[in-house]
Amino acid sequence: MSPALLFFLLFVVMTLSITAWAARRTRSAGDFYTAGGRVPGWQNGLALAGDYLSAAAFLGAAGMYFGQGYDSLVYAVGTLAGWPLLLLLLAEKLRALGRYTVADVLASRFDDTGLRLTSTGSALAVTLFYLIVQMVGAGKLVELLFGLPYLLSVLIVGGLMVVYVSIGGMLATTWVQMIKATLMFACALGLGMGVLAQFDHSPAALFKAAAAAHPAGSALFLPSPALSDPVEVLSLGVGLTLGLLGLPHVLMRFFTVRDARAARQSAAWATLLVALFFALNIVIGYGAVALVGPEPAFHDATGKLVGGGNMAAIHLAGLVGGEGLKGFVSAVAFATILAVVAGLTMAGASAVSHDLYAGWLRRGRVDEKRELAVSRAATLGLGLMAIALSTLFQNQNIAFLMGLAFALAASANFPVLVLTLFWKRLTARGARWGALSGILAALAAILTGPAVWTGVLALGPAPFPYANPALCTVPLAFAAAWLGTLTDPTAKRALAHS
Repeated sequence: MSPALLFFLLFVVMTLSITAWAARRTRSAGDFYTAGGRVPGWQNGLALAGDYLSAAAFLGAAGMYFGQGYDSLVYAVGTLAGWPLLLLLLAEKLRALGRYTVADVLASRFDDTGLRLTSTGSALAVTLFYLIVQMVGAGKLVELLFGLPYLLSVLIVGGLMVVYVSIGGMLATTWVQMIKATLMFACALGLGMGVLAQFDHSPAALFKAAAAAHPAGSALFLPSPALSDPVEVLSLGVGLTLGLLGLPHVLMRFFTVRDARAARQSAAWATLLVALFFALNIVIGYGAVALVGPEPAFHDATGKLVGGGNMAAIHLAGLVGGEGLKGFVSAVAFATILAVVAGLTMAGASAVSHDLYAGWLRRGRVDEKRELAVSRAATLGLGLMAIALSTLFQNQNIAFLMGLAFALAASANFPVLVLTLFWKRLTARGARWGALSGILAALAAILTGPAVWTGVLALGPAPFPYANPALCTVPLAFAAAWLGTLTDPTAKRALAHS
């Protein structure tokens, strides 16, 4: 049995055992959605980091360093900048409300069914797009290691995902994330140390070798042509920074802790862990350039990397540590995808069962068992949709796809959420207009932008010129919320009586 297969099976058996244990402790809707609100702050911080450090943060980031160098650092810095904002703006306020989902947060202030429906649609769109990113990484990884067809690979991942979420709920998802995050840091540390050992533990020697090995030379440490436009870079930064504050599966984590103090601790621990991982990623990424790039054995007849650029870290592990390290890194990457997919599916299933079915369709008058049954059915449906849609994006870099998912979250969820929590004059109409404008504008910009219009659909030059739309769509959502509030008759009456 190969080391990769052995590590795969060990992780699957371990996580399925945890799921069975969690299932025995999941008796109510609160247990299913928020693990009963009893997760300690440091554990939730580790799970938060696990939720966030996805296939894009590991495989996609290394692949982007391998292909474009400096661009990957821009993605890392942009996403890292969102964590202090999350700590300062949302962590305590979300926990203080004691809800289950983002739609619940909005409903705590506005009794508006249209707003709940819009918010649920936004959460599902963001979750599904992010799920596609993970499925692409999963399919490529299993395809490379075991020679399985791409579709069969994503079916395996989808099947395990359905089991984790539908049976174990948030408690199982939390423990899977914690274990995965611990393994991921061990993997990154081992891989980073293995790379530096090849250069006498000298980062300067590593960077010099990377410049010598890459066709771009020293330009590897400068923005690529893809980020040569300042508007594009600024738009990417806005999407990555604010997108974190709109990711449903990340925001749900603040409902699992006991109190606001634990929520602060969660965000602080997650910020520290994510920063450490991104620092190690620099060594891993440029190590792949210096060591994997010049090796013909890792390239096919056309000169392309076997398995695609997303597999650069896997090839690097085999080069510096043999089949044992390659198997361990592959299994950790697989664990990463499974854990993040479980967290995303948990958020999506909650949106369908709690927000759409119980909150909107049944207006809160629903039996908990029936609600949980709907959640399990939604888990299966989301899995099938993600599998089908991932086939369209299987040749795209997953770090780039992650940027699009963040832009969608920044436009659809962040503006209305922050205005609900901080702007007292906001009305239900303003919140509804903001949410609708953000989600529709972001989806339209992504579909007519270079990534989908040109890269996926091959329809020629894209009508929307920027690959990252957040700079346009986020202000539009804020403006729509302001305009909706300004023109709302209820706001005028409230102002007259004040």
